[in-house]
Amino acid sequence: MIGINRVMRVLITSDFLLNSGWGLIGPIFAIFITKQIEGGDIAMVGFVAAVFWFTKSIFQPFIAHYLDRKKGEADDFKFLTRGFYVANLIPLGYFFATDIWHLFLLEFVRGVAMAFVLPSWMAIFTRHIEKGWEAFSWSIQNTVLGFAVGFAAAFGGVITTYLGFKMVFILVTLFGLISTTLLFRIKGYLIPQDHPALKIPPKELAF
Repeated sequence: MIGINRVMRVLITSDFLLNSGWGLIGPIFAIFITKQIEGGDIAMVGFVAAVFWFTKSIFQPFIAHYLDRKKGEADDFKFLTRGFYVANLIPLGYFFATDIWHLFLLEFVRGVAMAFVLPSWMAIFTRHIEKGWEAFSWSIQNTVLGFAVGFAAAFGGVITTYLGFKMVFILVTLFGLISTTLLFRIKGYLIPQDHPALKIPPKELAF
C-alpha cells in the first residue's frame, strides 16, 4: 500500500486484532459488573473505568520520557510487547472476578500495562512513517481502529447472549495474544541502538 511500509502494516494489523478483541467487552462490561460482581452497581461501573484511565494517565508521561531518553527501539519494543502481554491477560482475571475490588486491582494493572504500550507503539509508528505520508498514515491507522471497534461492539452483545461473559473474555485474551505475537514480525526492522541515524553531531550538543 502506498505510504504504508512493513512495520506500519504489522503495527496496524496488530492494533486491529487487539481492538477487535477489546471491542467485544465494550457494550457488555457495565452489565457484567452490575449482574455478576458482588457490590457492582452503576456507580461502580464509573469508578472501575476511572481506575484504568487515571492509572494510565499518571504513569504514561514518565514511561514516555524514559523511552525518549533511550536510543534505538529495543526498549520501545520490549515495553510494547511486555505491556501487551500483561494487558491481554487481564480478561482472564475478569473470568475469575467475584468482588468489586478484584476489578479495581485488574484495572490498575491494565492501566500500568497500557501506559507501557501506548507511548512505545506510537513512538515506533511515528518513526517509521514515510515522509510526506504523515496524515494518510495516521488516518489509515485510525480508520482500521474504527472498523475494529465498530464490528466488535456490534457482535459483543450477540456473543454474550449465546455464549456468556466468560467466552467473551477468552476471545479477548486470544485476540490480544495473537496481536502481541504478530509484533515479533517487525523486530528485525526496528532501529538498533548504534544506528547511524541516532548519532548526534558534536555541534548539536553545544550549548
